[in-house]
Amino acid sequence: MDAAKFAFAPIVDRSTHILLLASLPGEVSLARGQYYAHPQNQFWRLIGETLGQGGLAALPYDDRLDMLRAAGIGLWDTVRSAQRRGSLDAAIRNPVHSPLAEFTAGLPRLRAVGFNGAKAAAIGRKQLVGSALALIDLPSSSPAFAAMPFSAKAAHWMKLREFLR
Repeated sequence: MDAAKFAFAPIVDRSTHILLLASLPGEVSLARGQYYAHPQNQFWRLIGETLGQGGLAALPYDDRLDMLRAAGIGLWDTVRSAQRRGSLDAAIRNPVHSPLAEFTAGLPRLRAVGFNGAKAAAIGRKQLVGSALALIDLPSSSPAFAAMPFSAKAAHWMKLREFLR
């Protein structure tokens, strides 16, 4: 049996108005205890471009999180726990999904949920369909999704701008 993997605690507060959801942290992120820690993951570059903060990826992790909070952006995962060998979404087995409907109901200023990748969208949309939230599918920031160039990914991620403060 593959090893059990667990999501991190959500990074949100009462002022969160955009929640970005991935599937489950990869091996490097789990080892470092940080969201999007793999050096080839494009998340920090993509969200930095979206915020107009091109140097975001170079900042220390806690400073990056502070900038997200200041912009009203939260992070979490659609999978609370699962068995998985490696980091690929395709290897996820026996997932326990995060309770997204209940969780988002507790965020009074939440307006939009962005799904970082197809797996996150497939899981998250099922739970949030019918909500008043804008649900935005984003191309995965994962290094495993190399079929789309960074510039094309960034163009999709710019859809989040309309929900920024």
